[in-house]
Amino acid sequence: MGEWIDFDRWHECVEMERPGIIFEVSNQADLRLFTRCVVPLEVPFDWESRPVRFRVVPAPLPRRSDPLPEPNSRAD
Repeated sequence: MGEWIDFDRWHECVEMERPGIIFEVSNQADLRLFTRCVVPLEVPFDWESRPVRFRVVPAPLPRRSDPLPEPNSRAD
């Protein structure tokens, strides 16, 4: 994981964006948000304090869903 960067530099995330990474944003209450680079950043509605820092983190690997179950046979 990358070093924490002051949120005043969030507009620089465009230059930091690379495949396979996302950003972790933290607010004054230490709530965390994982996001792509979106300027301006829309924070969750329940955040009562503004973001104060962010860092680069590896993007999670995609989760594969289970296969769909076989259809039920119908007796017509």
